[in-house]
Amino acid sequence: MIAAINWGQAIADAIALGALYGLVAVGIGLVFGVLRLINFAYGELITCGGYVLAYTYGWPRPVSILLCIAAVVALALAQEFVAFRPLRRGGASAATMLVATFAVSFLLQAVYLLAFGSRGQIVGTLGKLNSAFTVDGVDIRWILLVIVATGLLLLGATATLLDRTEVGLHIRAAAADFRTSRILGVRANRVIVLSFVMSGVLAGAVSVLYTVQNPLVQPSMGVPITIFALVGVVVGGLERLWSAALGGFAVGFVYGLLADALSSTSSVYLPSVVYGLVILVLLLRPAGLFRSWRAQQVERV
Repeated sequence: MIAAINWGQAIADAIALGALYGLVAVGIGLVFGVLRLINFAYGELITCGGYVLAYTYGWPRPVSILLCIAAVVALALAQEFVAFRPLRRGGASAATMLVATFAVSFLLQAVYLLAFGSRGQIVGTLGKLNSAFTVDGVDIRWILLVIVATGLLLLGATATLLDRTEVGLHIRAAAADFRTSRILGVRANRVIVLSFVMSGVLAGAVSVLYTVQNPLVQPSMGVPITIFALVGVVVGGLERLWSAALGGFAVGFVYGLLADALSSTSSVYLPSVVYGLVILVLLLRPAGLFRSWRAQQVERV
């Protein structure tokens, strides 16, 4: 059941995966904070970026990466303008909006399948980052350092934007009370668009980093990482970005650690083990693992 592993190596690999899941969790949390909408089509943004990287392979790397991020942001805005905004204007319920995200997800997967086929495309944009150096018997891949550094940079930039700018103030106001913030003069559509742009930038960054470790891009590539990141958002706490990021990191870290710990014959049970641990956490801390007991007690009162 349990394989003999190098725990140092397993922890290093788990940190890289956790950092990616943390970025995805923040991208999902940004839209949820403003619209109270969990976007299940977020994975298709990551897949879109992967295809752009695959078809621009051989181009100058900065150009390829910029095109990837631009395409992902454009698709995020298309989701908002074409699918979500008309539903909001029509007074759609939260359940209807949630179902719409599933519809957009399946639609985009079908589009990718028809346009690019099921065999997948190989991305080699930053493949050299998979090379490693050894420290005390642990192979540290350069991509691990890049993921951690990029994750901290993007999370810091997002936090700075939200805390230190007028636009960030409006986004936080909308997240706290959307209706009241509109009455007080916050431009709702502007805030929503900015939230989708920011989440798109994060998804584009994940596309670049994720395809270094998993270079085969397929129509459903973004689904697994999105599902586990969503689980991380719930585990960490839906109300704050930092708790969502920590939750995403925690789930990614545990997933990566168990992937190395379980033997090859037992690895098929990995998702079940992770979901079981998540259920246990939510039974003990329904409001999220990284929310204080005091906050939960205040809400109950």
